Amino acid sequence: MKIAVLGGLGLQGRAAIADLAASADVEEIICVDTAPDGAARLGGLADLGRVRFVVPEGPTRTALAKVMRDVDAVIDLMPLPLMRDAVLAAIETRTPLVTTNYAKSIADLAPAAEEAGVPIMTECGLDPGIDLVLYARAARQFDTITVIDSYCGGIPEPKARTEPLSYKVSWNLDMVLMSQNRASVLVEDGERVEVSAGEQHDNRFIHEISVDGLGMLEAFPNGDAPRYAAMLDAAGGLQRTGRYSLRWPGWSAFWAPLKELGFLSEAPVPGLPASVSPREFLGRLLGPQLQYGADEKDLCVMRNVFRGVEGGRRKTVTSDLVIERDLKSGLFGMSLGVGYPASIVSQMLARREIAQPGLLNPMTHVPDGRFLDELARRNIHVSETVTWDS
Repeated sequence: MKIAVLGGLGLQGRAAIADLAASADVEEIICVDTAPDGAARLGGLADLGRVRFVVPEGPTRTALAKVMRDVDAVIDLMPLPLMRDAVLAAIETRTPLVTTNYAKSIADLAPAAEEAGVPIMTECGLDPGIDLVLYARAARQFDTITVIDSYCGGIPEPKARTEPLSYKVSWNLDMVLMSQNRASVLVEDGERVEVSAGEQHDNRFIHEISVDGLGMLEAFPNGDAPRYAAMLDAAGGLQRTGRYSLRWPGWSAFWAPLKELGFLSEAPVPGLPASVSPREFLGRLLGPQLQYGADEKDLCVMRNVFRGVEGGRRKTVTSDLVIERDLKSGLFGMSLGVGYPASIVSQMLARREIAQPGLLNPMTHVPDGRFLDELARRNIHVSETVTWDS
C-alpha cells in the first residue's frame, strides 16, 4: 500500500506516519507538508526509508491531486480551511480519503463523492472518531436507548498541573481557544436545549464526573449531541444526551468572566497599532507558558455512558479510555488518539475493506470489532462495563 499523509509534520501527522511505518503492509508513506525539513522532524520517530517527502507547490488542490494519483489512500490532517481542497482532490482522482475534521463543512460534496465512487471517511480521529465507533457498538446492546452522555478531553497528568489553568497544550492552542467559544446542543427531558457560545462556561449543565486514578474532572457542554444520537435507530426515545469536554476543576470558572469581558473575541481591538484580536493575543501570550516538559505526560480521557432498556430490563453500558503520552517517542496522547485511528482506517480504505462511496462516518461505516482490536494492538484499550438496574 501507498498512503499519503497531508500535514504529516504536525503533531497528529507525525503519529499517523509513525503508525504507518510500523505496518508491514505499507510500502510507501508520502509525507505532504509545507515545512522543508521533514527528515529532521521525523528523525528517530519512524523508518524513513519508506517515507517520501513532498512540499506542495502551486494551487493547493492541484498540488494535492498530483500526489493522490499515485497512492491507495490519503489521510487529511491539514488545517480545517484546507479540508475542502483535499476532499475535492480526492474526488477528482478517485482516491479514498480519511479526515479527522467535521463533515458539515463539506456536506454538499456528498453527491460528487458518490458519483465518483470514492469513500471519504469524515470525523475519524479521537472525538469525534473513537467515540462514534463506541456509539455504534453500544447501540447494538439495547432495544431502546434513553440516555447518552459523552465525555472527552485532554489534560495534564496530575504532576504536570500548574495553576491557574491546570492545562497545557497537546494540540493547536488556537483551536483550543476557538473551542472555548462554541455553541452546544443537548437534549434534556426529551427536549432540545441550545447553549450559546457565551453561556458555554456559565450554564446549569456544567458538572463533575469521577475517573479512577484521577478523581473529579469538570465537564462542560461542547458539541451537537442530538446530531450523533439521531444516527442510532435505538435512540428514538432519547430523553437526555450531551457531549462534554473534560478539564481539571476550575476551568469554567476561569473562562466565564474572560469571555464576558471579550477575551475570546475575534474582532481586532480598536486603537492598537496592529490588527490583533483578543483571541490572537491570548494565543501568543499563553502558548509559550503552557508547554509540556520532556518528562511530562498529557492524558486523553474519554467516557461514554449509555442507558436504556434491553429485554424489558434497564441497564447501563459505560466505556472508558485513557491515552497517555509516550515519553520514548515524545508523541502526545492526543496525537496518538487522533493519528492512530486515522492510520487504521486509511489502511482499511486502501485494502478496500471499506469501499462504500460518499461521505462516510465511523459510526456507520467502521467495523467496531476490527477497529478496537487494532487500537488494542497499539496499546490503546477501551474498557466496557455493563450494569443492570435491580
